[in-house]
Amino acid sequence: MKNYKKLYINLILGAALVLSTSCNQDFLDEELTTAYSSEYYKTEEGIQALAVGTYYQVFALEMDSEVPLASTESGTDEFHAGGDPSNWIWNSYSTGFKAFVTVSNANTVAANTNWDNLYIGIGNANQLIESATAIVSTNDAIKKTALGEGYFLRAFNYLKLVSQYGGVPLKLKTSSTVELEFTKATPQQVLDQVIADFTQAYTLLSNAGAPAKITKDAAAHYLAKAYLTRASEINDGWNSATKSTDLQQVVTLSDQVIANHPLASNYVDLWNYTVTDGANEKLPELILSAQFNANQLTSGGNRQHLYFLSTYDQLAQMKRNLAGGRPFSRLAPTYFTYDVFDKVKDSRFWKSFQTKSIVNNKSGSYYVNGDLGIMYIVNTAADTRFAKTKNTDAIVYSKTGKTIPSVYVAYAADNVGLMADVRFPSLSKYMDGNRLDLSSIKGSRDVILARSAETYLMAAEAKVRLAKIGGASFSDALSYINTVRTRANYKAGEDRAAYTDGSAAYTTTGQAGIPISFIKENSYYESNNIAVSTAATNLTISSISSLPAEDEAVISKLGYGSDYDRMLCLILNERTRELCGEFHRWDDLSRTKTLVARAKAYNIEAAANIQDYHTLRPIPQTFLDAVYSNGKPLTPAEKQAMQNPGY
Repeated sequence: MKNYKKLYINLILGAALVLSTSCNQDFLDEELTTAYSSEYYKTEEGIQALAVGTYYQVFALEMDSEVPLASTESGTDEFHAGGDPSNWIWNSYSTGFKAFVTVSNANTVAANTNWDNLYIGIGNANQLIESATAIVSTNDAIKKTALGEGYFLRAFNYLKLVSQYGGVPLKLKTSSTVELEFTKATPQQVLDQVIADFTQAYTLLSNAGAPAKITKDAAAHYLAKAYLTRASEINDGWNSATKSTDLQQVVTLSDQVIANHPLASNYVDLWNYTVTDGANEKLPELILSAQFNANQLTSGGNRQHLYFLSTYDQLAQMKRNLAGGRPFSRLAPTYFTYDVFDKVKDSRFWKSFQTKSIVNNKSGSYYVNGDLGIMYIVNTAADTRFAKTKNTDAIVYSKTGKTIPSVYVAYAADNVGLMADVRFPSLSKYMDGNRLDLSSIKGSRDVILARSAETYLMAAEAKVRLAKIGGASFSDALSYINTVRTRANYKAGEDRAAYTDGSAAYTTTGQAGIPISFIKENSYYESNNIAVSTAATNLTISSISSLPAEDEAVISKLGYGSDYDRMLCLILNERTRELCGEFHRWDDLSRTKTLVARAKAYNIEAAANIQDYHTLRPIPQTFLDAVYSNGKPLTPAEKQAMQNPGY
């Protein structure tokens, strides 16, 4: 599916709920041929072309925008507002966050963008299902694969919709004319449909082609996620009859997926991107990815490399360069994200965040390009070594004996902290040094949608939930959690200061004559202040009554006491350690009804504004204004009745 940026079909926009002039049409400018009639979708060629286009619409299109970070990472405990205000409103839940989102600038994500795109994808999936069902063919690629893909793609988008908005209209057939009358299905009805569709996909699909193709294992992973969602707290008002069976299904399906998708041996392997279609994009751990290519003749691409970066290029001795990235700086880590890791034993923090950069724009005679230019010391609150958070005096780089131009300390005596500045360790999971040039926003690396480390944690969560209702013991979850944690250990002989990320894809010479800022080194030892060691570490949790200190701190801050609350907290913490920034967080906190408490505790901009009703998003006003009832536009009262509470 690497070629699905080349759309050979005319995507079926008429199948969206309401034709909206605000829908972004840019993705249609991709080698479009003359529009096809409905007869084309009665051919095998037409059905397969429709599948290609729907893959792109559902998986890849949103990665060419700020929708993923606005809808799934902003306003959580993991990230808060970065240095650019374009989408701060999605993080702060301030008064402009309503059915119309107050616009800061042209980059602000509108309230209806995600909604519109999801329903467009559903419209195409409906067409794919109908066409693959109707065609007279004995070709399994049509009758089974394309049909299974259609069911999966529809369920995938409806799972996103119900997770963000709760009850939404169910549209399961294509339309030849514009429809204007819709009613909201209940969350139960939507999830029932999601589960039925994923089940159909699971039955029809094979296991060939992962992670580029939708497989049986992909269907199993997302079917397990749908069951887990139905069994979660946000649905406790109606899910008691299905909860036990759903949770057992989560475990059964997860075990099947885990058996076929072994974890990568080293966490860094997931992010060690060097070239399109390289080894890290084909790891067995990967279940499903949004696919991108390096063809510079196509527009769009993966833009997620832009948004999690600090503005390093504004600091002394530094200049923007291809390896350093183009920093749009939308989101910065919170203290929860810094502190939830055991930063001595757990390699994942140091393999997920860039904490050092070298001088690449020397000025004066003291520094030369290649000296250490930026360092983030990510220490603990108990560390008393530092007087100041920012540009701490006399911090000397041991390898050159020179002071470092820009140093930022997480905890220092001045108690200012990293969140008082727009400088922060950059999440490096999307960094892409394989771009055309230093100003390019088009990225070519794939985005992981599902991998088996998450499947392990879904099974662990199901075990915790089963224990609450008497169907398991809480300790049953530990084997799944410990498998993920074991991979995060430092191995014997491993250099704990070694570092790499996707920006290393371009490190040999400076693009356009500009030297690179990437360094194969992190601030592990400066942050932890420990002697150099190459001994293996051990993150195994042996008892539910004695959880890691990092987890006990969160449990204490949030006031949890029961075994269930403690273990669910552990699961959510472990999901951050393993999956930070991978576009799951808002949905996880919403469905577990922990969003408000965690945002208040850890997100400095959201804390003052977030309320219980923010566990669902507002239904977009553009939709409400376009819907009719009994041949007439909705009245204000009818619109309010369809809107989610609080908006």
